[in-house]
Amino acid sequence: MKLEALDDVRDSAFFKGLEDGDLALLAESFQEKELQEGTTVFIENMPGETLYLIKSGAVRITKMMAEREDKIVLVLGPEEVFGELAIIAGGQRTATARVAEGGTLLSLSRGDFDTLCERHPRLGIKLVRNIVEVFSRRVRESEQDYYDMLRWAMRRNSSSKENR
Repeated sequence: MKLEALDDVRDSAFFKGLEDGDLALLAESFQEKELQEGTTVFIENMPGETLYLIKSGAVRITKMMAEREDKIVLVLGPEEVFGELAIIAGGQRTATARVAEGGTLLSLSRGDFDTLCERHPRLGIKLVRNIVEVFSRRVRESEQDYYDMLRWAMRRNSSSKENR
């Protein structure tokens, strides 16, 4: 991918503090995908190895609350990143991501990220810092949502006990 492909997302928190040379190196590692509304990007509890950056469109992030019942945690739009922990820690996805509004996603695999960090350690440090900032901000912003989900689950549990 060429540097120009990142023009629409240069202001993303993922690119904070990066210079054109850094962006050019990073652009080579991204893949671009057009996705239609309703497309599942990844599913909660499945293995994750890829970070995504929304170039256009929107993505809905949901958590499974009960069998066949999801709660919307976030709706993300252009310049926002998701699945960021997959390239740092790997492991299982903590939520499901589905395309809410068709558009374009940029993806960065863990393998490509690792190679980029090995070849360009200073760029790797900047990217890891940016990922940590994005993740930390998201945790702080969603703290209340976690409490709300817990209260919801407790109410659901107590009402199902009353109906027995």
